[in-house]
Amino acid sequence: MSDRPVTPLLDRIASPADMKQLSVAQLRQLADELRAETISAVSETGGHLGAGLGVVELTVALHHIFDTPRDRIIWDVGHQVYPHKILTGRRDRIRTLRQKGGLSGFTKRSESPYDPFGAGHSSTSISAAVGYTMARELGGTPDPALGDAVAVIGDGAMSAGMAFEAMNNAGHLKKRMFVILNDNDMSIAPPVGALSTYLSRLYEAEPFQEFKAAAKGAVSLLPQPFQEGARRAKEILKTMTVGGTMFEELGFSYIGPLDGHDIEHLTGVLRAAHDHATGPVLIHIITRKGKGYAPAENANDRGHATSKFDVITGKQHKSPSNAPAYTKVFGQVLTDLAVRDDKVCAVTAAMPDGTGVGMMADRYPTRTFDVGIAEQHAVTFSAGLAAGGMKPFCALYSTFLQRGYDQVVHDVAIQRLPVRFMIDRAGLVGQDGATHAGSYDLSYLGNLPGFVIMAPSDEAELMHMVATAHAIDDGPSAVRYPRGEGVGVDMPEVPHVLEIGKGRIVEEGSRVAILTLGTRLEEARKAAERLSQRGITPTIADARFMKPLDQDMILALARGHEVLITVEEGAVGGFGSHVAQLLAENGVFDGGLKFRSMFLPDTFIDHASPAQMYEEAGLTAADIETKVLEALGIAEIGVKRA
Repeated sequence: MSDRPVTPLLDRIASPADMKQLSVAQLRQLADELRAETISAVSETGGHLGAGLGVVELTVALHHIFDTPRDRIIWDVGHQVYPHKILTGRRDRIRTLRQKGGLSGFTKRSESPYDPFGAGHSSTSISAAVGYTMARELGGTPDPALGDAVAVIGDGAMSAGMAFEAMNNAGHLKKRMFVILNDNDMSIAPPVGALSTYLSRLYEAEPFQEFKAAAKGAVSLLPQPFQEGARRAKEILKTMTVGGTMFEELGFSYIGPLDGHDIEHLTGVLRAAHDHATGPVLIHIITRKGKGYAPAENANDRGHATSKFDVITGKQHKSPSNAPAYTKVFGQVLTDLAVRDDKVCAVTAAMPDGTGVGMMADRYPTRTFDVGIAEQHAVTFSAGLAAGGMKPFCALYSTFLQRGYDQVVHDVAIQRLPVRFMIDRAGLVGQDGATHAGSYDLSYLGNLPGFVIMAPSDEAELMHMVATAHAIDDGPSAVRYPRGEGVGVDMPEVPHVLEIGKGRIVEEGSRVAILTLGTRLEEARKAAERLSQRGITPTIADARFMKPLDQDMILALARGHEVLITVEEGAVGGFGSHVAQLLAENGVFDGGLKFRSMFLPDTFIDHASPAQMYEEAGLTAADIETKVLEALGIAEIGVKRA
């Protein structure tokens, strides 16, 4: 406790209502204490540090000016909300962030009335704010009553098409609402694209260069005469008259760019906008991700995601790795393929390091494309590359590929284009919870004609599957693999191409067959060891492919065993459902086979460690053992004790 920061003013803030009468000097002190408390808390829990540090002053200013929770502050993505949670009655739980039973790392409606809209994926905030605004106009009566809607969105998230769709709609509706563009020149990776260049140009422009155009919108929001005197008015006026043309064409009054760490300036401009706006307003602020904490400011990702760390040094407490991470294995194999084949290229959406594509980018930057937070574009761009004779690897997290599903169907699958989807973070991913869980890719890809879908059981298998995807030139393919380290198997020097649709028998046994897809194979092996103590020796098989299924192997397992159990790290409608359909169509159930399918439960599982999440999901070795015993009609005497 003694290592925690001294925060006398923050200690007096139980809710935003306690901030209303604070002076500018007190708000500045509060921001300093809030930053120190955020750093201290994340050092104990790990989490997303840099984004929150960048919006400390903005968080204080928004809660000081706006009447939350009546006014809805909608934080895009939610990486930056730790300071917001501290100020909104959750400080006593802030050191439970992302832990089982603790606070979510993102906004969550069920957690607090100050979280009006749940997040985890980017670029949704403006659409939600437009919805809240029109609900207010139409007489919606939620509790608390509806006030203003304020969307806080980063420059990286603003690059997504959905944000501009919402801006276009808001400009057309002409209703009072606010968008805060938090321009920190960086999402997770450095910014890419024309929008980033445009924002940089605005920031660097001569202050009065576009005075006449800006004056029609932003300056009209200032009170007349300026209450703060000529000097202060002149400073505000200069800051408020830079560019904004693109946003004004969308129907927004543009204010900015502003120094997002100058709390006096921020509160003055926010108050002027709050008191005088009649239509949609965009306030453009410039911040620094990781602001106020040197280790975060100096990190390549500005402290985007950290493990527990030492506050003084910033050194993270990471457990030593005994096996390579799946992401790293993919990145290395991809780079090796690019060395041998100049048609290999890679596409990712703002996650070059998170997906392993950064390794190839270092060596072949002209064949590696980070398209920003734009998964729909990433998929169709990859389709265009494939149609043009290249061999694209589209590397996205499972949960983010969901955002490009129509493009997967319309632009890739129907045209049978050989796009190779590398689906990282498949299955349950831990502390980011339900918004980031890769639960559905087997279900949403498995029903598409012509797809080859693979899931490695270990890191060596991943090597072979990446090479196999490279060799597939007549249609789309996907390899899905989990977050984190492999299982520590021996790694081949050179991967080989697998026979499409062929699984493998891992262990021969009798009576019971356990058929796995993906990395639950290790849990199946542990279950088999436990079952062997009861005199039951299961056959264990690794399907390797969900599509096409190894029909010969599966039918042989079904006909040669009393019980067949499938195990997968995906939702209902995936691998087990496809196996059941195969068995039904071939009349296997007519002979009395006891078939069971183990998959993720039909619920959203909250954040915890991956091990805890899989225990909750019922996909551990003990759960597999129980499923086998139940299917055989054997009681679990002595297995579970109070």
